Amino acid sequence: MKKFWNWVRNSDEERTLYLNGVISDETWWGDEVTPKMFKDELLAGTGNITVWINSPGGDVFAAAQIYNMLMEYNGRVTVKIDGLAASAASVIAMAGGDVYMSPVSMLMIHNPSTIAIGDSEEMLRAKALLDEVKESIINAYELKSGLSRTKLSHLMDAETWMNANKAIELGFADKVMFTEGEKTSTDSLIFSRMAVTNSIIKKLPKQSKPKIGTPIESLDKRLSLITH
Repeated sequence: MKKFWNWVRNSDEERTLYLNGVISDETWWGDEVTPKMFKDELLAGTGNITVWINSPGGDVFAAAQIYNMLMEYNGRVTVKIDGLAASAASVIAMAGGDVYMSPVSMLMIHNPSTIAIGDSEEMLRAKALLDEVKESIINAYELKSGLSRTKLSHLMDAETWMNANKAIELGFADKVMFTEGEKTSTDSLIFSRMAVTNSIIKKLPKQSKPKIGTPIESLDKRLSLITH
């Protein structure tokens, strides 16, 4: 079985957990063995834990279980993002009592997505599920950041990418790594995929602007030509 996590024991009082790659790429969902294995390994030791994250995300339910296990753990949990904590991985990051980000790392939040096949009623059920999953994700972001649910919802709608300084400014992280004793700059930028796309569309020549109903694939190719 391919695991997306790895434990390293530093001492009797401290361990390190590495989360690398896609969360639950090959297993976990519908698998009673893998969650139990993760929990058994988590509870096999005591003391404080440092969790290093470099992940594009993955299965939101696996992330939710890991988040809950870390929140319930009887010891201090410190999260360090050294590359990327995106999508479901950003939910796990919220379990850190302290969340540190490398100065070259990124954190991304967005709306959950799924694949549904069926009639209109099935599509409505899929939408209802996604709406509820989004609310559950917002719970974790709200608890860590203190931002309003409306603000968090808008940030997720826009697929928001944050560098370390912006993540700290918004409350998703607490400190930039490798900057002991230095003041963290709040003069930072936030990247919104939706905002960038809308900005580019406005700059297109009138005859080049996409019409209503233009396939997304066609629009993506057009934007790719403009931005490269």
